[in-house]
Amino acid sequence: MKRRLVILIFVALSIGSCGYHEDSDKQAQPSIEDNKSLGAFHTEMEGCAICHDETAEVTDSETYENTQCIECHGDSADLGNPELEYDPHTSHLGNINCTSCHKGHETPQFYCNNCHSFEHYNMPFADAVKKEPWDKDWNQNAIQKAIDAGPVEETDVIVVGAGSAGFNASISAHRTGAEVILFEKAPFSGGNSMLAAGGFNAVGTPQQKKKGIEDSIEWFVEDAMKGGRYQNDEALVQIMAEESADGIKWLVSLGANMDDLKRSGGARVERTHRPSGGASVGPHIIMTLRAAAKSENVDLRLNSRVEKIVLKEEDKSVAGVVVHGKHSGYNMVAADSVVLATGGYGMNKEMIAYYRPTFKDMTSSNNITATGDGIRLAKEIGASMTDIDWVQAHPTIGKDSRILISETVRGVGAIMVNTDGQRFINELTTRDRASDAILKQKDQYAWLVFDTQLIEKKKMVRGYDHLGMLQKANTIEQLAEITGMSSLPETVEAYNRFQATGKDEAFGRDQMPLNLTQPPFYAVRVAPGIHHTMGGVAISVESEVLNLQSYPILGLYAAGEVTGGVHGYNRLGGNAIADTVVFGRRAGVNAAQFALTK
Repeated sequence: MKRRLVILIFVALSIGSCGYHEDSDKQAQPSIEDNKSLGAFHTEMEGCAICHDETAEVTDSETYENTQCIECHGDSADLGNPELEYDPHTSHLGNINCTSCHKGHETPQFYCNNCHSFEHYNMPFADAVKKEPWDKDWNQNAIQKAIDAGPVEETDVIVVGAGSAGFNASISAHRTGAEVILFEKAPFSGGNSMLAAGGFNAVGTPQQKKKGIEDSIEWFVEDAMKGGRYQNDEALVQIMAEESADGIKWLVSLGANMDDLKRSGGARVERTHRPSGGASVGPHIIMTLRAAAKSENVDLRLNSRVEKIVLKEEDKSVAGVVVHGKHSGYNMVAADSVVLATGGYGMNKEMIAYYRPTFKDMTSSNNITATGDGIRLAKEIGASMTDIDWVQAHPTIGKDSRILISETVRGVGAIMVNTDGQRFINELTTRDRASDAILKQKDQYAWLVFDTQLIEKKKMVRGYDHLGMLQKANTIEQLAEITGMSSLPETVEAYNRFQATGKDEAFGRDQMPLNLTQPPFYAVRVAPGIHHTMGGVAISVESEVLNLQSYPILGLYAAGEVTGGVHGYNRLGGNAIADTVVFGRRAGVNAAQFALTK
């Protein structure tokens, strides 16, 4: 009886029903409306044991509770409902914890609406008690009490943040022989990496060789330095270039598909690697890393925010961290090494206003977890910062949304025009120049225009269509009328002529893989928004965090967007994933070696 009843409940959860009747005898059962919470509803069936183990203790990751959910209802794939226009159980977030959205004893949270606005979805048990977020503040008294009480457990390496950099660091440290704990403050892993839509820039790969693409480490470094206005730390860029091909090989060895190649803005050749079939690179890589970490028994703890790095009094080396768990509270965990992989601060409005005040009112494409925690943790113990005030605006975020329109859409063949339908810049220029150019247009937004050829090549573009972001027409003239772009027909005619000859006489675009001749035709409105924080914690070439005197803080490492120096004043598309993989791996190996030799 238990299994049949609960499955029926989850059908109700999926379609927004308000109740059900048992099929066998048609006796009325308790409706969802009669229960104030999901926990109360389940308790009426078989008590607390239906969700919790016999100790009734809940781990911060809520592992047992989610196992119970899946045992009765199946995982996200099983719960997919093709009748729904937007199915939350088949999102790009993957097979995440049920408790990310469904809360046992409080108001549920439709996690998708942190980025989207699916207003027509009513979560079951929405009238449950509303509680304050468990992580709403940083309790300094509780942090100090945890330090005074001493560590409750020990490990070799602690990694903070379960995005690409954190996963790569954790798996690498584990393979080096260290005991690792990976802490993630969110209810599921992924971070900003989960939202990455472009690809992984790498040079000298089998994928490039197969397509006959001539490239070199020198070109990679030159392109990245030029894009960063020569303010990058060239030694770090050199490492990223030299180890990029090994990064691709590493991901492929873990099960990723990186066979498709595109060219991103600022690159002279096709070196942006991504999954074949047009899937978004971020979700693909994160799902690969999740599976690898699970198969290797990496200790991943969700709902666990690290709130303090603790140093030893005698030599100021790492002693461990204080972690604030959703259920376990504040505790110190001892470790010889810590890797910061917490991402940037693109969703911290206060930090944006302080470091880059001209961007304070911009939208952001970032995950809500990108709040600068690692920068705060590092600054508190005297770490040095570099380029901290440089924030990148991505030129093509869907206007009035937080949805990134990938740079590879332009790389594959879209053109960018103003509200009159006129091109105004080389579409393959760097992000900073493209953003500046858009903001100089009279309406401060632009359109990306393409045809069905691009839709067929780019799976993610079909997602934009599914979200209702695209304008569609059977002719360019109709599209111009729908969007108000009066000059669009002449612009498209000229572009098609340039594409046929291979010479862009207007803006010097040197790669035009597609023309605009195959209906239907599409347009999507875009505007600049906060995308990447280039500055952050200063690191050495070994990924060691440096103090204010530029000496390493012993045992402390960092990788990914929390660091500065790699990208200078402007990041090229495709270099963020390269950064997280290359330096995530280096940080993990070096942190493990430091811990194991102590």
